[in-house]
Amino acid sequence: MTLLFVYNANSGKWNGLFDMGHKIWSPSTYSCQLCSLTHGVFTEHKLWKRFRSESPVDMQFYHKDEFEAKYPNLELSYPIILRYENNALQPFLETERLNAMASLEELIASLEKELK
Repeated sequence: MTLLFVYNANSGKWNGLFDMGHKIWSPSTYSCQLCSLTHGVFTEHKLWKRFRSESPVDMQFYHKDEFEAKYPNLELSYPIILRYENNALQPFLETERLNAMASLEELIASLEKELK
């Protein structure tokens, strides 16, 4: 089983700079709660990095443009966390639930609960 984390942001240097600026000047309107939970303005949160490195679960991370190039013809809302198992993708934590999360600790607790 692999978890696929798909951010509601596009890849690339310019998109990254735009996202950084958006997080600084208008964080309440930033469109990727998953990114807001796992990353600060400039770097990945240490708690998230530690959780990822200590987790026995395989995790893959995608910007939405990268994900859509690899998995075309899927109609999904972003951000989303998907479970890839037995050659099939299934929602694991959907957009609505991710967008309602207020903290990284809540995300980690939700992941741990769903993985049991």
